Order: sequence, then structure tokens, then C-alpha cells
Amino acid sequence: MLAGAGLLGVTAGGAGFLAGDRQRGGGAASPAGEPGEIVPFHGAHQAGIATPAQDRLAFGALNIAPGATRADLRDLLREWTVAAARMTRGEPAGQTARPQVPPLDTGEAASSPAARLTITIGYGPGLFGRPGLAGKKPAALAPLPPLPGENLDPGRSGGDLCVQACSDDPLVAFHAVRNLARLGMGVVEHAWMELGFGRTSTTTAGQPTPRNLMGFKDGTRNIKAGQAGLMRDHVWVGAETDQPWLRGGSYLVARRIRMFIENWDRDYLQDQQRVIGRDKASGAPLSGGTEFTPPDFAATAAAAEPVIPATAHIRLASPEHNGGTRILRRGYSYTDGIDPRTGTLQAGLFFVAFMKDPGQFARIQRSLAGDALGEYIQHTSSAVFACPPGLHPGQHWGEALFG
Repeated sequence: MLAGAGLLGVTAGGAGFLAGDRQRGGGAASPAGEPGEIVPFHGAHQAGIATPAQDRLAFGALNIAPGATRADLRDLLREWTVAAARMTRGEPAGQTARPQVPPLDTGEAASSPAARLTITIGYGPGLFGRPGLAGKKPAALAPLPPLPGENLDPGRSGGDLCVQACSDDPLVAFHAVRNLARLGMGVVEHAWMELGFGRTSTTTAGQPTPRNLMGFKDGTRNIKAGQAGLMRDHVWVGAETDQPWLRGGSYLVARRIRMFIENWDRDYLQDQQRVIGRDKASGAPLSGGTEFTPPDFAATAAAAEPVIPATAHIRLASPEHNGGTRILRRGYSYTDGIDPRTGTLQAGLFFVAFMKDPGQFARIQRSLAGDALGEYIQHTSSAVFACPPGLHPGQHWGEALFG
């Protein structure tokens, strides 16, 4: 549910588990995921987009540090590529045994398995304000316009770069973002960060549909990686872009969505189901069938009222209501403790989605202006990034930008 735009090792020697049947090269990860399973770093697209969604997220947004040069940024992206490839294999970000210098890896994930770690990077609009990069900025890359249901915190929005680390081990995901930020000291600095647990979407047909913090199945109608036509038409950037370097990449939209949990928990089950448009237990649309039965938005009750209410979330977020517009959702639940002003939970959905144009998200979010769910949620942060395509061995991030 919360479809569309609705509701974040090895042994010290580095060889350890890489031998034997715990390493899987080349193929897609299984839905369940084995502790030491490795998702290939290289490929036509960056991992972490169509990859079977992992259980944990660490998402970091960074800004270019004052005084950093174009050459500094180019060299950092090259260094990040090497470190990211190592970490996704379960190796340290770097290796050094010299006690007189800082270690090249912070060490907290030593002996941890790869746990299907993927590291995905993106470039924010501000990056292209750097000297020599203005001509590389995609026309579609811009901060999102004001949208319904938002009260944005500037301190949790935007960013010149993003690092999305997904893994089945929360320490492994955090370690990846921490170490890339550490490698970038003096070139980049933290803008904001979010940690996510409990994925709220499926990206492959073999994964069971998870539930969000409202207790509903989430992402039932999400695009699946195996649907090549939908991925081509809605997710992967193609020849339509004005920047050839972005072809095969995607745009990432991140939104932090606060859920007013206590208000929702006091609502009647029947009303909750009408707000969403689905049965809470089974996930089936209120028009009948099973979870994966297509909703019948034309179905009416005895009084000629729509069985799926006109303000139901699944109706307003649906492709049928948005001219066929779709996006690939890849969000996570989050919690940041207790709001000291109200004594209520600061929790909700860290919404992440990929698409071939950020306008897809904006269109769906505008459709949700009359969403009954709007009473229970509020968008509190916003960011958009252009994620370059995948790399082949020997290539590095930033190569197409800097030559």
C-alpha cells in the first residue's frame, strides 16, 4: 500500500568467507538472501535499484565542502568506486597495516558478511553548479516543486550527492555510508542521513509483500524488476535525456513521510480500510479478490457509492488515475524516537523511488491532494538525484562527468 507517491566482512585478513558456496557471482540475489550473499557491483545499471529489496537502509546526503575543487571531486568519485566495490564483496573499504596512519576502514563491520550490500550513488542539482559541470546537468534534474501534503525541513532536504546503502545487516549498510563519507573528508560533508528498517516494497515477484507501520501491505502493485517493458518505460533513462551520460541510469526521489501513528491507531478498522482501499488482513482491494487482484475502481455498492472510495489512497495513486504513470518504489520504515513537544512517536516511511523523470513523482503526488490518507501523514523532507548507469570493470563513478 502507500503505492505511487504515498507513503533507509570478512575476517580481518579480507579472505574469509569469499571462498566456497557463500559467494554468488553474476546472478540476481535470491528473495530470502543468504548472510554472505554478494550482489555484483558491476553491470549495465547500478545495483540497489532493481535488486531484490534488502531489509535495511542507510541513506546519506552530502554537500560539496567549501574550497573543494573539480579535481578533488573527480578523484573522490574514483576512490569511492574502488571502496564501494570492495565493501559490496564483504571486504574492508581499504587495507592498511601501518599503525602510524589512520586505518583505511573504520572496522565496525570487520568479520561481517556482505549481506547483499548494494551501494547506489546519485548527483543532486547543486553538484552541477560546480565549475565545469553546468553543461552536464540534465534538464529534468531540479528540486521538486511545492507539492500537496508537505511541510519540508530544509535541514533534511536536498544534497549535492547521495549514497544509498541497502543490506540485510544494518551495521553493514551504515558502515558503507560512514566509510564513503570518511573518505570524502575535506571534499564533501554530511548534509543529513536516514536509517531505515523493514522494507516497504517488493522489487521482484518472488518477495512477499511487506507491511508498513500502519499495518497494511505496502507495494502490492509496485513495478517488478522482471517486467522489462515497465522498467524501460518508467524507470531507466533512455534516449529522451539531453545528457547521454545518464542513459541507463535513473532519477531517485527521496521523501521522509511522518505518520501520525497515534491518530491512526485510534481509527476504526473499517475506516482504515476505506482510507487505503484495501482489506488490512489480506491486502485485497475492497472491490474483492485476493491481494494481487486488480482493483475494480468502477465497482459500486448498493447505494451507487464506489466500493473503493473516491478518496482512497490506492485509487488516487493508481496508474489508472494518473494517465498510466508509474514509479519503482523502494522505501523503508523509520523511527527517530519520541517528539518532545507531543510525546508521540516520530516514525513513518522513508520513501525512495526510482523513475526516468522526476515529473512522474510530481504528477502522482498532485493527484494525492484529496487523499484521505493525508489526515494521517505529512511529507517532511524532499530530495532528488540523478543516478548514473552502472559500471564495467575498470570504469569509475564520475568518469562521464569529468572525462
